[in-house]
Amino acid sequence: MESTKMNGSVLDNKAAGGGGVEDVYGEDFATEDQLITPWTVSVASGYSLLRDPKHNKGLAFNEQERDSHYLRGLLPPSFLSQDLQEKKVMHNLRQYKVPLQRYVAMMDLQERNERLFYKLLIDNVEELLPVVYTPTVGEACQKYGSIFRRPQGLYISLKEKGRISEVLKNWPERNIQVIVVTDGERILGLGDLGCQGMGIPVGKLSLYTALGGLRPSACLPITIDVGTNNEQLLNDEFYIGLKQKRATGQEYAELLEEFMSAVKQNYGEKVLIQFEDFANHNAFELLTKYSSSHLVFNDDIQGTASVVLSGIIAALKLLGGSLADQTFLFLGAGEAGTGIAELIALEMSKQTKSPIEETRKKVWLVDSKGLIVSSRKESLQHFKKPWAHEHEPVKGLLDAVKAIKPTMLIGTSGTGKTFTKEVVEAMSSFNEKPVIFALSNPTSQSECTAEEAYTWSEGRAIFASGSPFDPVEYDGKVFTPGQGNNAYIFPGLGLGLIMSGAIRVREEMLLAASEALAEQVTQENFDNGLIYPPFANIRKISAHIAAKVAAKAYELGLASRLPQPEDLVSYAESCMYSPVYRCYR
Repeated sequence: MESTKMNGSVLDNKAAGGGGVEDVYGEDFATEDQLITPWTVSVASGYSLLRDPKHNKGLAFNEQERDSHYLRGLLPPSFLSQDLQEKKVMHNLRQYKVPLQRYVAMMDLQERNERLFYKLLIDNVEELLPVVYTPTVGEACQKYGSIFRRPQGLYISLKEKGRISEVLKNWPERNIQVIVVTDGERILGLGDLGCQGMGIPVGKLSLYTALGGLRPSACLPITIDVGTNNEQLLNDEFYIGLKQKRATGQEYAELLEEFMSAVKQNYGEKVLIQFEDFANHNAFELLTKYSSSHLVFNDDIQGTASVVLSGIIAALKLLGGSLADQTFLFLGAGEAGTGIAELIALEMSKQTKSPIEETRKKVWLVDSKGLIVSSRKESLQHFKKPWAHEHEPVKGLLDAVKAIKPTMLIGTSGTGKTFTKEVVEAMSSFNEKPVIFALSNPTSQSECTAEEAYTWSEGRAIFASGSPFDPVEYDGKVFTPGQGNNAYIFPGLGLGLIMSGAIRVREEMLLAASEALAEQVTQENFDNGLIYPPFANIRKISAHIAAKVAAKAYELGLASRLPQPEDLVSYAESCMYSPVYRCYR
């Protein structure tokens, strides 16, 4: 038989080298510049089953499954239950000292064994939430190009303009219920990370499943790549996105319009689209433009607002008095700051029956140029104008605190160390229990630490932050800081919208979510100084939030799933995805 010698081995022209198996597709004979067809086996059995993250159970396949699915010999003979696998993985994770290593290990697990990943996350949520989400996800996005292994979502760039609907069809799942989309321009407090912002949609959707119970197959992470203005990334040879300056104006608007139309065309009216980490100007415009035609939600504006309002409602039980008795001062007047301010004013208006124009006067904002006052109105961006009240100009935060004398100080600036000792001491001088929320993420961008807030206020502050802080001991007492994490709200909100078949998101649903979360804070939590419930109960909390949101959707006539279930909490719990292994025939 004629043969050809290559690199010391003999390859038969009709057979693959070494094994004598016929090379049906000619892959072994194709040169590097020849095209081959990437054939794959579609039956979930044998080796392919072990490489399928949805169905892989590792050493938890029992004897019968190993025989019926051709796994015999592909696995060691030992059997490990899912609980034992969980124990083993947690032990391994705890050996890592660097948080990013834990993040990479968790992402590897998600790509290898989906159910074990979610069981791990659900059962160890307080320990693993900071790993798969803030603060570690911020560092992961910064280094996403280096740790990128395989795609976990869809990348839609300017190259796909005109065929986005076609690109969406490349995603293997068809029954999508929630999409988290970013353009990477304002990732946490870290700025423009371009295409590397994909870590945010991936992280958010893992929480939709773990905390809100949505099926993983119903979740789709998307990054819209219109370029980046980050010079460091543009000069990085390993950067995974488009190496060009950001598209703006009409080019940007047309791409987003095509994307929104394609999503509705492919997945229907009831797919939830969550905008994530867009820059201020685009975030407000997109929410305003599409809230009347799509089921859209901006977590930075609306989710943050809802979770912070819940913390304020709970804090009032420690302070006494009503919402209308409080005066609020914000450092930061971007999408988070103005979103929270608007929801506070809306709730105050609802409680007092006063016009919202009046209740807004209880809320003051400081931006990079100082206190927002009416004399600055002409130069302000449109979303800041409602907060321009009558007052003499004030430059710095400390002077604003002294002038306004707020009862609650809320930081959404994205700039660390801005709640200085002087600011906290000033707050403490005219408040018996100053409420201080340092909400910027990640931890390095927090306006102050928990230890600083408790120490500088002499243990009197009611404190919450966006990223987690360890308990603080001051003057013989241990203070447990609250975490105003959006993960309390958006999974339950999303579940409520989807299980009711809601077609639009309304402010009343966000208020319902805030109230539902505040109701979950027990007296024991209050006694420990907590204004948010422990994350250990998050699935129960999410079910209650989902029930309140769904009830509001039915009340407003925006729910399409009829008839309305009698017990919405039980229905929400029954809708939740379970990560427990299934048995195979």
